[in-house]
Amino acid sequence: MGKDATKARERGFDMDVDARAVLLRFFGGLTDPRAANRRHLLHDLLILTVLGLLCRCDDFEEIVAWGHAHELWLRTFLDLPHGIPSPDTFERVFARLDPAALEARLGRWTTALQQAAGDRLVQVDGKSLRRAFQTAGRKTLPHLVSAWSQADHLVLAQVATAQKSNEITAIPELLALLDLQQATVSIDAIGCQKKIAQAILDREGDYLLAVKANQRDLHEAVRFFFTEAIAQGWEGLPHVQTQTTDSDHGRLEIRRCWATHQVAWLKTQDQDWPGLQGLVCVECDRLVFGGTHSVERRYFITSHDPRQVGAEFLLEAVRGHWSVENQLHWCLDVVFREDDSRVRKGHAGENLSRMRRLALHLLRKLPGPKRASLKTKRLLCSWKPDYLLKALLPLG
Repeated sequence: MGKDATKARERGFDMDVDARAVLLRFFGGLTDPRAANRRHLLHDLLILTVLGLLCRCDDFEEIVAWGHAHELWLRTFLDLPHGIPSPDTFERVFARLDPAALEARLGRWTTALQQAAGDRLVQVDGKSLRRAFQTAGRKTLPHLVSAWSQADHLVLAQVATAQKSNEITAIPELLALLDLQQATVSIDAIGCQKKIAQAILDREGDYLLAVKANQRDLHEAVRFFFTEAIAQGWEGLPHVQTQTTDSDHGRLEIRRCWATHQVAWLKTQDQDWPGLQGLVCVECDRLVFGGTHSVERRYFITSHDPRQVGAEFLLEAVRGHWSVENQLHWCLDVVFREDDSRVRKGHAGENLSRMRRLALHLLRKLPGPKRASLKTKRLLCSWKPDYLLKALLPLG
């Protein structure tokens, strides 16, 4: 670094943030997967990836191009003994880097950042890397299952599975990484499995599981129960209920939620679910102005007693589940163009996805101009080195 760093500082590239110390502390302890040919240091590769993703780079080729354009400045805090690595070097290292070790590093950081106190909502959902396939039949399409904290806007953990159908086996692995005390875990219908419900209870959490046709007998029983109860005005049946109304984007939407602790009858129908204490029905009555009118009902089972948590909490948990789509998956696809990524070799696709997740968290915590979007913050990072370095502060 010596002469190059001195020259860079003389040209005004000095920094207030000790970026090297912060980044080395964060990535320290990761084992280099290469047995030989270590011309480029592992921490240089990882740090360049994070910085490039923050600066509007979406793949290894763009990261390398950005690195060459800013090499003089980068040498003020990176070693770069043989200059900027090639895209092939990035892909080779990321393909062999242990995803569990990288996930553990990110998991310790996100755990330290959690601020939400009391009852927490944790949403579990999967996402495929749509273009990261190695065969025309997409038989090796990577699928990532994430646990999302709505209150903290953080991915708490993430595991990979070869196909979406294997989500059922991946979810227990994901739950084993989490502290679920005072947490309510919501999962779409694919996670409505007795083993998954028990896994959540074993971690001292509560579950809210969507019930659909993949659990045909359970779905039909719960649907019939609520259809009759609502039609008869809940005569003689204890329950809690609430209603909300939203008028936005040219539509009026009324959401009604009913929940009951009357679940003993399910056991007589061979539906003995662990820890089951409540049934939930959410009705969405939607009117598009000048257009269509639709009414849809969705059903859920929960380990919460509705009398204790209330219908308002259950409706919030149902609505909040989709924040994982809107605030995580949508941002990764639109801001970082994850669905367009062709990185596919070995573990490279899932490891790069983890680095995008890290960059997304850093951007969210980065102060910016009023109402600055994530896209605008990435643009500012690419323009202003001092602003980019401020993005790294949460890593410390």
